[in-house]
Amino acid sequence: MLWGRRTPLRSRAWESDLSGGLVSRDTWGVLLTITTTRAPATDLGYLLFKHPGKVQSWPVASGQAHVFYPQASADRCTAALLLEVDPVALVRGKGSAGQKGSAGQKGSEPPGITHYVNDRPYAASSLLAVALKEVFGTALSGRCDARPELAASPIPLEIHVPALRCAGGADLATALFAPLGWAVTASPIPLDPPQWGSSRYVDLRLNGTVRLADALNHLYVLLPVLDDAKHYWVTSDEIDKLVRAGAGWLATHPEKALITRRYLAHRRELTVPALARLAEADDLAPEDLDNAVPDEGDGGEEPKPVPLSVLRRAAVLDALRECGARSVGDLGCGDGALTRSLMVTREIDRVVAADVSARALAIAARRLRLERLPEAKRASISLIQSALTYRDERLTSLDAAVLMEVIEHVDDERLPALERAVFGFAAPASVIVTTPNAEHNAVYGMAPGTLRHPDHRWEWTRAQFRRWARRVAATYGYSVRFSGAGPEAPEAGPPTQLAVFTRTEAA
Repeated sequence: MLWGRRTPLRSRAWESDLSGGLVSRDTWGVLLTITTTRAPATDLGYLLFKHPGKVQSWPVASGQAHVFYPQASADRCTAALLLEVDPVALVRGKGSAGQKGSAGQKGSEPPGITHYVNDRPYAASSLLAVALKEVFGTALSGRCDARPELAASPIPLEIHVPALRCAGGADLATALFAPLGWAVTASPIPLDPPQWGSSRYVDLRLNGTVRLADALNHLYVLLPVLDDAKHYWVTSDEIDKLVRAGAGWLATHPEKALITRRYLAHRRELTVPALARLAEADDLAPEDLDNAVPDEGDGGEEPKPVPLSVLRRAAVLDALRECGARSVGDLGCGDGALTRSLMVTREIDRVVAADVSARALAIAARRLRLERLPEAKRASISLIQSALTYRDERLTSLDAAVLMEVIEHVDDERLPALERAVFGFAAPASVIVTTPNAEHNAVYGMAPGTLRHPDHRWEWTRAQFRRWARRVAATYGYSVRFSGAGPEAPEAGPPTQLAVFTRTEAA
């Protein structure tokens, strides 16, 4: 038996409900099943890194997790995650709900006997989400060396959680999963006797064609959201977990605010910065991704001036040629305008385009028409979602990195984090930075203090930009030189400032 001697695998559970009734269920414990019909279906074992022919067990924070396959054929394969929760160890152990301060969070359970007599061993909750990450961590990241093309592809999936604690009922479960492309069946579980109505639990079934990593991340975030009661003390680290797991879908979810609030245990001091992080990911319309001041013709027969955005890209490309860069990172690539130019530059043979916005990357992918490129050319271009204020291994080993009209979108207090991530950790041989010249705004007829784009946090004068650049260069072992892009105006200088950082040999 999987459960050992203390508890039989199949048991009878009587669960107390707030309405005073009892839920009578034959239960297999906290169970989640994942099924695919994509042939050969047994490839699910490769994606999950769990062999279909074995029963495997691991100790987890809340007890013991078991993975097994009730069905494994070429046409249909089902993986089951069974979580054996030890409620006593959960209270007494490290990081338990009984940890000092945890009961003070809204959504947490009050102290007392409910820590020992509760529904945790029988219903899916935040405990199952943690076990999911511990057991299927590699699958959550989307990595599968044996079947990389399968890991990157949507496949038909059926997910079943037979007993899910759902604070908000079946309607909320549908509202959270349906926008992600799932067909949702959330059936309320009746109390016993049935005339007492429904319990706070639902039988959840999800059907859809989804990448497995995305499906697991949906569950990792939304199971504790539906539970609305985390079993451990929530700290600022949870913001990073939420942003990572929600990459590509949470920023545009219609219930983003509710999901964030519940995931962070209703702690306002965490929810506000988390929502700000998510807003950075997808708050711009496609037409707003290029933040240059538009050039307006005078309406006469004279040819219109070359747009500043074109002049800026040309200046950046010239700087890259002078650096002799062969591999270039377009950091904060937006809709891919510079990336497109880098792709057709003969001297550059590898391009990494990174942006925090999944929406911007999707627009860039469409505009670049990567699917039409020859395979060798397509392999030399990577579009990745990455926040430039955090270290990212994928941005190392580049000859040059470009921050074109990026730094002015970063809050003052977070700019040092970007400096560390780009100049300190990624540390390319050259870094090219452009930013608006605030002194030139008067040439456009802009009122003093007006910013060129609503998402700009600030705009610097030439003196301010040079002070910043020289400090960064001295801190991280670079030399720096300055130029500009666009027509210079007397006293005001060029509309765009440009700095080229070159790493010194001693760095």
